Amino acid sequence: MKHPDLIQPSTWTKIKNLADAKETPFIVIDLDTIKQKYLELAAGFEYAHIYYAVKANPADEVISLLAELGSKFDIASTYELDKVLRHNVAADRCSYGNTIKKRNDIRYFYEKGVRLFATDSEADLRNIAENAPGSRVYIRILTEGAEGADWPLSRKFGCSPEMAVELAVLANDLGLEPYGISFHVGSQQREIDVWDGAIAKVKTVYDRLYNDHGIALKMINLGGGFPAQYNQKTNDFQTYVEEITRYLTEDFPDDIPEIIMEPGRSLVGDSGVMVSEVVLISRKSSSSLERWIYTDVGKFNGLIETLDESIKYRIYTERDGEEEDVILAGPTCDSMDIMYENHKYQMPLSLDIGDRLYWLSTGAYTSSYCSVEFNGFPPLKSYFV
Repeated sequence: MKHPDLIQPSTWTKIKNLADAKETPFIVIDLDTIKQKYLELAAGFEYAHIYYAVKANPADEVISLLAELGSKFDIASTYELDKVLRHNVAADRCSYGNTIKKRNDIRYFYEKGVRLFATDSEADLRNIAENAPGSRVYIRILTEGAEGADWPLSRKFGCSPEMAVELAVLANDLGLEPYGISFHVGSQQREIDVWDGAIAKVKTVYDRLYNDHGIALKMINLGGGFPAQYNQKTNDFQTYVEEITRYLTEDFPDDIPEIIMEPGRSLVGDSGVMVSEVVLISRKSSSSLERWIYTDVGKFNGLIETLDESIKYRIYTERDGEEEDVILAGPTCDSMDIMYENHKYQMPLSLDIGDRLYWLSTGAYTSSYCSVEFNGFPPLKSYFV
């Protein structure tokens, strides 16, 4: 049996055997891949606490597996919290990592036993002090270099290092514990040296707080950013481990603080294969050099990260032979439902209506992004092997 590059033949056989019996579209998640990724991360960064970013793939099967492996959880809403707690995860294994939250939600987390909260603004900090008194807070700072990430995250979240100092002092005055600093270098970050600049900023905040205010922070939250295997080349995982560890030891030579990581994409991305069917193949004129290939998945069915063609998935077909450029589009009645038009994918001329396309490394930020009922299409089904 042919199988895609970078997927083990035994893994592909498992996925394919299940997929052949199902009607498209759907996603198959290989739980063994997630386990391997978690163990690799835990071994590489043995000094760090892993808080899985639940938003990447909130499936019960994924949460249950990671809970059994000892993962902690980065949670963004009361709904995610309830889901995680149902898997017998203690509240002290959870952090409220969203800096944008309602007062009632802060109180809900506190009543459930969560005592670790992210913040990046005075208003949010005061809400935490009022509704989660005495809790630990970590302050998210803005980072430069996020443009090296395929999915940047730094504009909406974070504050300047100057404000981080002010917020830590205010937290102390409000009876909270200013516990640490966090940042996020952007999702699918391929430029490792961005972590160097971010950690250097954290060191500056640490020193100012201690020297000017007598506040000793204890933790650095490195966020996520480690890549999955998409079309664009990335460094191997061990290079990330070696370089980030070096940055930490250079800036904190005497004693590295407690380290938290919030992986999402890197843990679950490569576990998923989205299976779609070719609905239609057409050309816009008799002389057109490009075919339009319409599939039964699109931006509104799990492929929203193709917005601006940011994430470029590897796509596999069992057809072979001569290839030509194609435009890939989804099934809905919305003109923005085009996945790839500028970045040219090539597909075999032998590809036909009814054939299947396999979208690789689609385990993260796909099923959880599906629309509920746009054009009546239901969310993608997920199957687990």
